[in-house]
Amino acid sequence: MSSTKTGYLLINLGTPASAAVADVRRYLHEFLMDPYVLDAPWPIRKLIVSCFILPFRPKDSAHAYASIWRPEGSPLLLESQALCDALGANLQTPVALAMRYGEPGIAAAVTALRAQCVDEIVVVPLYPHYADSTVTTSVEAARAHLGDHPHRVLPVFFADPRYIEALAASVRAHLPKHWDHLLLSYHGLPERHLTKADPTQGHCLNSEDCCERPSPAQSTCYRHQVMTTSRLLTAALEIEPERYSVSFQSRLGRLPWLQPYTDQRLEELAAQGVRDLVVACPAFVADNLETLEEMGIAGRKTFLDAGGASFTLVPCLNAQPDWIEAFAQILDADRARTDLAVEAAD
Repeated sequence: MSSTKTGYLLINLGTPASAAVADVRRYLHEFLMDPYVLDAPWPIRKLIVSCFILPFRPKDSAHAYASIWRPEGSPLLLESQALCDALGANLQTPVALAMRYGEPGIAAAVTALRAQCVDEIVVVPLYPHYADSTVTTSVEAARAHLGDHPHRVLPVFFADPRYIEALAASVRAHLPKHWDHLLLSYHGLPERHLTKADPTQGHCLNSEDCCERPSPAQSTCYRHQVMTTSRLLTAALEIEPERYSVSFQSRLGRLPWLQPYTDQRLEELAAQGVRDLVVACPAFVADNLETLEEMGIAGRKTFLDAGGASFTLVPCLNAQPDWIEAFAQILDADRARTDLAVEAAD
């Protein structure tokens, strides 16, 4: 067994400091000016953000944040910190939380881990599925502050049986006695982000069955990975294919994003006779604006206004005890694999 003292750097997306318009504007500027998020040349990105988004969007976003803000602060920050604290207690090793955008910052989290004399730092992007706009930008930002400190990155865990079972247990616990359909709503992604990340430059979105056909592209294909999570999750729940569907939320701008779009799918399901809908959002490990407001408030209204009768939103995994145990096992297994690889190399 390795005697290396390991520290874990958990990175989630981020949150404004408050629901005030000025704080939301500051947060959106940092977020949208990231070239991994809005992948246009800097002058064009600056023009889009400064002239077409920031003059209008912060006010609406601030209203949305205010609708879910807690007396203690941001739900995403509170849930992520609870996860961090519980994971540290389980692992009995230093664990620090950082946000890619906003506070707590990555630099401060790295400094805190180094102060505890860790030999290596494991960067843990809190995203089960790979995307440049989440995983890559978080890892690159962390490496900019880690310098030559020994570190490695936890791979995405979209198909890990422990993650799947934690999801399944959470959905089971919140399924009402009577329900018609399970909608798995994932954060959306522009289609060009998939094709840009495709190492083959010819597989992703090139055919209707691209996600089912084996390819090196699947290691970086967000769509393939969310479809895999959906298939494994519904198999664990023993849900028939006709009783669930997958959709993508949170699109921004006019470029094509992954489809079907969640807001349209909610209306379609109601029109097709679905009365009692259950919604889960497996792309997020902690509840946030997209789950609590976009789905829990706006999505609920869309479905009910379209003729639905009941709308059940499954909470994210947050700091649920079985998820903390599962996540700790995922991290322990990753460390064991690393130790074996080092021993084999020696």
